[in-house]
Amino acid sequence: MKLGFIFTNYNNTKYTEFVVNSILNLQLLSEYMIVIVDNNSDLDNIKRLQTLESKQGNVSVIFSEKNLGYFRGLNAGINYLKNKFDFELCIIGNNDLIFPIDFISNLIRNKSLFEKFPVISPNIITMDGIHQNPHVIREISKIRELFYDLFYTNYVLAKIIKVAARLTKFLTDRSDEKEHEISRPIYQGYGACYILTQVFFYHFNELWAPTFLMGEEFFLSKQLESRHYQFYYEPSIVVKHFCHATVNKMPGKSLWRMGKESHKLYRQYVKLNK
Repeated sequence: MKLGFIFTNYNNTKYTEFVVNSILNLQLLSEYMIVIVDNNSDLDNIKRLQTLESKQGNVSVIFSEKNLGYFRGLNAGINYLKNKFDFELCIIGNNDLIFPIDFISNLIRNKSLFEKFPVISPNIITMDGIHQNPHVIREISKIRELFYDLFYTNYVLAKIIKVAARLTKFLTDRSDEKEHEISRPIYQGYGACYILTQVFFYHFNELWAPTFLMGEEFFLSKQLESRHYQFYYEPSIVVKHFCHATVNKMPGKSLWRMGKESHKLYRQYVKLNK
């Protein structure tokens, strides 16, 4: 299969090196291209990326002069890849991923899905065994939506809610991810990794990216909905995830502010009074 891989990088090039090496080790991999979009990292990380690019002929790095954010960064990679490589599938995501040795064979087994659905959400599993998909199967409850509103009213309150949620996790966690063995259409797939098919590129040129960071799952779901599609979750396609390698480098308040801006736009589409 002709595969394009696109990842964003921001001051954590060691994870980019990990994910590239995992791709190079894949079985049955024939034609592929890897595009790394660097979101204006520091000099040490840029040098490591330059070394990686020089050693691997199938790796191209886009050095952005500013931090584009997540989906906008991926779009820079998508537009570059479309001009350089005639791919069948485009695997996009964070750079803190590892692709298991049987990733390609599992793609081949599910080839029929790629002709029907624009976006496939893989079975994303953290290094400590937590399943992150299916992220949202149907919808988010009104009570949880109210807590989202409270979370983004005040940073101190947000920290209190976060601690309370951690302490009551066994009661407050959504149960969607527990259904990770079931293949089906879903409302939202977890944003760390997506597989874009030719169905996606028939309808869209790139990802809808109205925000810098946060909320990407919802905005992609709205983009698909505009053409009467949903994500499709396939548990046999597994991707490993270090999880939060980029956002952990950002100050908590800055991340909360980005989430607040994203939530404002989200609330324009999801009304609580309905």
